[in-house]
Amino acid sequence: MDFRGEGLSFDRVAATTDAARDAGFAAVSANDHFLFSTPWLDGPIALASVVDRTGEMELATTIALSALRGPVPLAKALAALDVLSGGRVVAGLGPGSSQSDYDAMGIDFEQRWPRFDESVEVLRAILGEQVPAAPTRHFAPPDEALRPGPVREGGIPLWIGSWGSAAGLRRVARLADGWLASAYNTTPTRFEDFVPELAAAYRRS
Repeated sequence: MDFRGEGLSFDRVAATTDAARDAGFAAVSANDHFLFSTPWLDGPIALASVVDRTGEMELATTIALSALRGPVPLAKALAALDVLSGGRVVAGLGPGSSQSDYDAMGIDFEQRWPRFDESVEVLRAILGEQVPAAPTRHFAPPDEALRPGPVREGGIPLWIGSWGSAAGLRRVARLADGWLASAYNTTPTRFEDFVPELAAAYRRS
């Protein structure tokens, strides 16, 4: 995104990636908005543009709007990124909190949670070459397997973004491989406090 009028360019994305790699960061990530008050590059495309500079870092979407992008197009993008990176993709997913994104797609903002839950289930099935366990209402799974599929051993991990609400942690436990805590709303201390609650939600799921 454009911070303080610095502008957007490949050179800036590349320099940021180089700095993260040289500093020993574990991952490089890109967020996802269609419309926003600040100019914003498409997340998956931005990550793909610097795959060859990421070294051993993982490439994460933080977060990809699966309820709006749809599980089939998103699965295609994630699988391609996983192939190009040699199996280093982590899919951070969320419904998004901006009504503008939903308005741009002609989708009711109030439907974001049921659409999101279903999108995660369908996305997991597509990436794993399986059929969704439950009937779908919002998205139609393809009749054929995704080709090429991800190359990461065990598949692409699906992490769900949450500010740490009880409902959010239950959703993480039910649908996800990991929790992507919001740096805007979850301090390290609060994150530690949430761990027992998340563990309890996993035991109940």
